[in-house]
Amino acid sequence: MAVGIFDSGLGGLTVLNAVQARLPEVDFVYLADSAHAPYGVRTPDDIYNLTTAAVQRLFDAGCDLVILACNTASAAALRRMQERWVPSDKRVLGVFVPMIEALTERQWGDNSPPREVAVQHVALFATPATVSSRAFQRELAFRAIGVDVEAQACGGVVDAIEDGDMILAEALVQSHVDALKRKMPDPDAAILGCTHYPLMQEAFQKALGADVKVFSQADLVAESLADYLARRPEMLGKGEAACLTTGDPAQVSSRATQFLRRQMIFTAA
Repeated sequence: MAVGIFDSGLGGLTVLNAVQARLPEVDFVYLADSAHAPYGVRTPDDIYNLTTAAVQRLFDAGCDLVILACNTASAAALRRMQERWVPSDKRVLGVFVPMIEALTERQWGDNSPPREVAVQHVALFATPATVSSRAFQRELAFRAIGVDVEAQACGGVVDAIEDGDMILAEALVQSHVDALKRKMPDPDAAILGCTHYPLMQEAFQKALGADVKVFSQADLVAESLADYLARRPEMLGKGEAACLTTGDPAQVSSRATQFLRRQMIFTAA
């Protein structure tokens, strides 16, 4: 039984890389909806419809558990999917939960009242759709009080990464960090709220300064998945992985190989 990992494009490969390293005996199916990327500029209904179609494709491939390794889909579609669409014998998880667990230092199952946490000023870098959804702030408010979150919509960064133009991506990161700092000059921590952004983590850290703790999602998601699967040994497999795309498999394979610095072969979804 494989675990499905979905992203609108290649950013979720940062999650795939981390979970494969952490869980070498688990089978994975990765699906990149490259034909419709990026999601961050789409309407909530578009995001919902595209995400459900992609997750259904992963269900059809034998995945009973799917991780939305896409903050935009997690923010704009996950709650609606869980309430109205996900079958009772399937699970769909997002990437916000592990991040908020790390930020607040409390487990998701801890339903005690919100309390003060060490971090007080948080910079959130995300896609326009994630920022407008305010999903991160909503989930954080259930668990922490007194945290000032300043969100910066990072237009263009995902497109530049998907196009392989890392020079442009780095310049855009600097521009967005500068814009954030005009609103919040001294953040305690920064959230890279898009799974593409770990590919630019050094650029974010350099622009923010060494004193700002940067939270990146891939390793946090891997640890959360390991904890989940520890209670479900039936999901262990042979460590195999399949990568699917709705885009051009040759082009996506080339870009993915460039990103991860190891050969990646995608086939048509």
